[in-house]
Amino acid sequence: MAMPMDATQPAVPQRTIISVDAMGGDLGPSAVVAGISRSATKNPDIGFILHGPKAELQRLVARRRNLEGRVDIRDATGVVTMDDRPSHVVRHGKDTSMWSALESVRTGEADVCVSCGNTGALMALSMLRLRKLDGVNRPAIAILWPSRNPQGFNVMLDVGADIRADERDLLQYALMGAAYARNGLHLDTPRVGLLNVGTEDHKGRAELKAAHDLIAINAEAGHYQFVGFVEGGDIPGARCDVIVTDGFTGNIALKTGEGTASLIGDFLKAAFAYSALSRLASLLAYNSLQRLKKRIDPRQVNGGVFLGLNGTVVKSHGAADALGVSSAVKLAFQLARSDFGARLAAKVASAHAIADQSIADNAPAAAGSEEDKNA
Repeated sequence: MAMPMDATQPAVPQRTIISVDAMGGDLGPSAVVAGISRSATKNPDIGFILHGPKAELQRLVARRRNLEGRVDIRDATGVVTMDDRPSHVVRHGKDTSMWSALESVRTGEADVCVSCGNTGALMALSMLRLRKLDGVNRPAIAILWPSRNPQGFNVMLDVGADIRADERDLLQYALMGAAYARNGLHLDTPRVGLLNVGTEDHKGRAELKAAHDLIAINAEAGHYQFVGFVEGGDIPGARCDVIVTDGFTGNIALKTGEGTASLIGDFLKAAFAYSALSRLASLLAYNSLQRLKKRIDPRQVNGGVFLGLNGTVVKSHGAADALGVSSAVKLAFQLARSDFGARLAAKVASAHAIADQSIADNAPAAAGSEEDKNA
């Protein structure tokens, strides 16, 4: 007979279940399994649903003793490749590991989905299976960018979900990004900046100027501080905590940043290998160089969060190795444990109402002006 639980005994926290698409990454399922194994070692409160060809995944999981009893494998023979068009995947992707991974979140079996696969296909399937939150026109992908701020990172969005964004979309990005910063970076009143080609009010496209006014008007209601236009140099800076932009600009900035970090790493290796004296210097500076490497290593903060959906999805870099996958899993776990999805839904609903009210408040003045012109 089971012993009754002592009323004073604390409840054992329920495991957070993360649904993982094992296929689609550049390094294959072995890197994904190695990544979740790394996460399982560090965190006993995570369980996994792993999606892909069952026989192959069983062999890989069996080699990792720490995954015993922690992984439920779902057979999915189809694979979404990096070359697949999102529209094709939406029509013909029901047998894929990506579809299966999202389905586990949709049905409530898992708390978060993690995938290294095709970004466009993942976003298209996420919108199809999870649906957009009420009031969201365009979901966004948010990332953490190393910065000079005390928290060590800034939030930037959108970095590739949609190349277009009008002023209302940019307002929603501001509110969603601020919500992410509050939950992910523990900032009570995040500072929001709108990315532009200059900080002067007269610079930028018409939709940026309209977005500037809309984001500024709603700062108090959205519980953020709006610092106005910011430039590319402010992305890793300390002027703001959240950088808002469209997916076209954000994706180029992201890829440029990753390439620059890699270039700096290559330059440092070449500099310290130049002579016997420089090699000795590298040994003396080893600990400092390791700290620098960790600080600028994109694998350490791997994972873009899809914001604006009825469910949480973390997009890992396609070339992620075990460390990168583990970082994405860690982010997914933190978001699930903070109840980020529910909080974001509430904030988006508020944003929708705020935007509608702003437009309604400005409509009479505009109508009146037109009447005055015709009088």
